[in-house]
This record gives sequence, C-alpha cells and structure tokens, in this order.
Amino acid sequence: MKPHIALSVVFVLIAATAFAADTAASQSEAQKSFTTLKSLAGEWEGPVTVAGVPEMSGAKMHLSLRVTSRGNVLVHEFQEAGTPLDATKYDHPVTMLYLDGDQLTLVHYCDAGNRPRMTGKMSPNGKTVEFELKDISGSTEMHMHHSVFTIIDDSHHTEDWTFMMGDKPMHAHFDLQRTK
Repeated sequence: MKPHIALSVVFVLIAATAFAADTAASQSEAQKSFTTLKSLAGEWEGPVTVAGVPEMSGAKMHLSLRVTSRGNVLVHEFQEAGTPLDATKYDHPVTMLYLDGDQLTLVHYCDAGNRPRMTGKMSPNGKTVEFELKDISGSTEMHMHHSVFTIIDDSHHTEDWTFMMGDKPMHAHFDLQRTK
C-alpha cells in the first residue's frame, strides 16, 4: 500500500472512532436507559413471588421482550409459563417501553382495563431502571403503579411491579432467567 493511501485509511479510522465515541458520550440518560433495557430482548422464565398472597407465589412466568419499530419500541409480554397465547382466557399484559423526547416512558396495557404511564430513570451503577407513575388513562381504582428492572447479568434479571388495589399496594417480584 502506498504511504499516502495508508495515511488516508488511518485518518478515516481515527475519524470514525472519534465519531463513535462522541455519539456514545452524547447519549442522554434516557437513551442509555433504553439501550440497557433493549439488551434484555429475548425469552425469559422464572417464578413470581407476590408479597402477602402465598397462593399467587411460585407460579412460573414466561416473559417475551422484543425490540420493534426500527429499534424505537421494546414490547414486554408476560404470561404464565405453559399457557397458550390466548388473551381472552389468560392474563397476558403487554407493556411498551420507548423514548418520548428525552424521557424513558413505559405504558402498561393492563388487564384491569387501564393504561398507566410511567417514566423511568437508571441508577448510577447502570444496572437498575426504576419507573414512577406519571398518569393513567382509564380507571385509577386498580392500576400498576411502579416497576423496577434490575439486570444481574446477561442471562438473569429481576422485575418488581407494584399494583394498587384502591390504596393497598400489592408487590410482585419476578426472578427471570434467559431461555433464548
């Protein structure tokens, strides 16, 4: 390779590396949080523990997380493991996570018939994203109120969801292992 061509290639590589580093550094906290959550895309299974409700604890749950809409949405779908995909017979809540401007947003399409909207923030260690209720479309009597996603490693994460029944909170903890 001639020296001037080699020098040109080196300059292009340096410029590309600097651009990539600048782009990563310029990501907002919301963008970083969303990128972290998208890394969970795949199939997951594990038990649920519902505080104060032993008859609901121990059920094995299946979670599908899918990135769609050209990377702009993460679709989160829970169901009891081993049940068919029949939302008319089985509880099958769907949650959509996306960036709304510079805000990480979660909309939970609940079997209670409402749509709580929450906003999320990542913890300083980058392992936990916590969502707080912003508003609700539909009835507020029973609704999902809070959620926390904690990444343990590439094949293990937990989710904690708080459901309000009137003024009484119900806490559910999901301990999930990647299956695909």
